[in-house]
Amino acid sequence: MFGFMSCNNTNTTTGNSNSDSTKTKPIVNAQPAQSKLSTAGTQMLMGVINQYYTVKNALVATKASGTDSAAMQLAIMTDSLQGFLNKDAATPTTLKPYLDTIINQSKAISTIQDETCEKQRIAFSTLSSAMYGLLKNVALKNTVIYQEHCPMAMEEKGAYWLSDDSDIKNPYFGKKMIECGEVTDVIK
Repeated sequence: MFGFMSCNNTNTTTGNSNSDSTKTKPIVNAQPAQSKLSTAGTQMLMGVINQYYTVKNALVATKASGTDSAAMQLAIMTDSLQGFLNKDAATPTTLKPYLDTIINQSKAISTIQDETCEKQRIAFSTLSSAMYGLLKNVALKNTVIYQEHCPMAMEEKGAYWLSDDSDIKNPYFGKKMIECGEVTDVIK
């Protein structure tokens, strides 16, 4: 177990009683991120990951318009990464299903008209699983990515997401239960 799980938060504020000076942030290796991909492919992958975080953060804030535009950008960036990797004979073919799913789910999120973000969150769950599978398959190193889980998401079936921070900011419930979840894995 990597963290403490809290799912009884009904507070509608995002304030945190801990001061920034008491938070423990991971020490990230000063070396650039590395993976089974080429250096250029790894750099493109890091851009995709950062755009994924933009989608996640928009869902945390329950901003449908921010979520759809961030998701469209994620689809574009992932499509570019896939095109780049298709030209590299050393790229494992096992990555294609993950990339296809990320692209398709990102496009789905971008076209869903739902101010509550509930329908976008369903597609985000599938997108998050594909992103995690992609990252595990490329053996990403020299960066810290947390896989987090909320057991109450998706009608209590549970759902995962990725974060660059171990603090739980639940994209499936937003402000309703922002701290519901736990860290289940760390990619570093």
